[in-house]
Amino acid sequence: MLTTKNKISQYRWVICSMLFFATTINYMDRQVLSLTWKDFIAPEFHWTDADYGNITGAFSFFYALFSLFVGKFIDRLGTKRGYLIAIFVWSLGACLHAICGWVTMQYAGLDSVDALRAVKAGSQMALMISTVSVYLFMFCRIVLAMGESGNFPSAIKVVAEFFPKKDRAFATAIFNSGASIGALIAPLTIPVLANYLGWESAFVIIGGIGFVWMGFWVFIYDKPSQCKHVNEAELAYILQDDATDSDAAKAAAKADGPTLPFMRCFTYRQTWSFIMGKFMTDGVWWFYLFWAPAYFSDQFGYASSTTMGQWLIFVLYLIVTALSIVGGYIPKYFVEHRGMEPYSGRMKAMFIFALLPLLALVAQPLASWKGSPIDPAWWPAIIIGLAGAGHQAWSANLYSTIGDMFPRSAVATITGVGTMAGGISSWAINTGSGYLFNYAEQMGAGFTFLGFEGKPAGYMIVFCFCAVAYMAGWIIMKTLVPKYKPIEV
Repeated sequence: MLTTKNKISQYRWVICSMLFFATTINYMDRQVLSLTWKDFIAPEFHWTDADYGNITGAFSFFYALFSLFVGKFIDRLGTKRGYLIAIFVWSLGACLHAICGWVTMQYAGLDSVDALRAVKAGSQMALMISTVSVYLFMFCRIVLAMGESGNFPSAIKVVAEFFPKKDRAFATAIFNSGASIGALIAPLTIPVLANYLGWESAFVIIGGIGFVWMGFWVFIYDKPSQCKHVNEAELAYILQDDATDSDAAKAAAKADGPTLPFMRCFTYRQTWSFIMGKFMTDGVWWFYLFWAPAYFSDQFGYASSTTMGQWLIFVLYLIVTALSIVGGYIPKYFVEHRGMEPYSGRMKAMFIFALLPLLALVAQPLASWKGSPIDPAWWPAIIIGLAGAGHQAWSANLYSTIGDMFPRSAVATITGVGTMAGGISSWAINTGSGYLFNYAEQMGAGFTFLGFEGKPAGYMIVFCFCAVAYMAGWIIMKTLVPKYKPIEV
């Protein structure tokens, strides 16, 4: 710990690391279902793609609903207590998934998993089992959504508290890479846990990590002006955008800015720019997150429990992780080395990131390339990885536009409103995809799109939307807020 006035302490990066670990846990909890449903859970409960789509859709819908209010809750309660409550709720929700099987068996009057699997497909008993289990999992996903909706409003507010504007995209990229790291670790751990200890153990073990994080947060976090680990030099650095005041402590007292009434937020173009940026793109990321394991299982026969299935997902998110952090540095380069103001540098970087998802247009054609020199499954894994890296870099900069233009007192509120929009788009794409894939599978050769038939045609439709969503989002944002214009309250 550095305490001298002339040498800056670096405690803000300790806080950033805590945000990184929280986001990693967040995404691992979210990934447990996507990595277990197809090969472990669906055979027990006789689920279809539509059932899974409804479960993920319920998560997305309630995530959106809770996000509308959680930001204001975080702004009022503060990041220390607000974050603790959020992670407690989502960790509890994650662990609750483990009892869904037992409750279903009790309701159905069956005494073992083998008895569940032995029920004849298409029978009334199978329908009852799938219906009961789907509602149970929906309930658990709703609890998970309630807690997880607090992660990004809390984290973005903490970044706004501990970092000046020029560093926020980079700090956000670092903690946001936890989403990729979580998704990276998940395929190497969750199927193994499910395979050897049962899928229930995966929910309990991964969910329990959140309770450990809570213990560290209690002792590590305080606001910069109140934190004994932040010296005056670091406090002045953090508050450089606010202070013309030579006294950093006085600047800290007014750093949060005036309170912004909730409904008034919707009168600003800046709010709608963020809303549309999230609405157009969040659903794409969640589609890749929730459906990629099933895609490799359906299209290539690589179940998430197989070595190849695990490596495909691992490499996909390795690409996302490596490139997304670089994406957070690009606007910092534009600001410090090219002399651009933060918002212009951010928007220029986001245009570059919007180009990467366009590669999704060739994911499905390359997946069916018969003369491919490598296993065709690697092409969509690499391409989705590049598209996902584009999303994570885009997302880090999109979040940072809030701190650029809104007072700190409103950061969590605006983040929550935008996250709600992203949740709505995720609900639409995940629920719609489930029904689309079911329909395409039933129609078989009778369902075609751009030369593909059946389920591959369904995936091609969704990939086309995923490819163009970011460029559409960038155009809308640029139209709404063409240049830097901070909110004056």
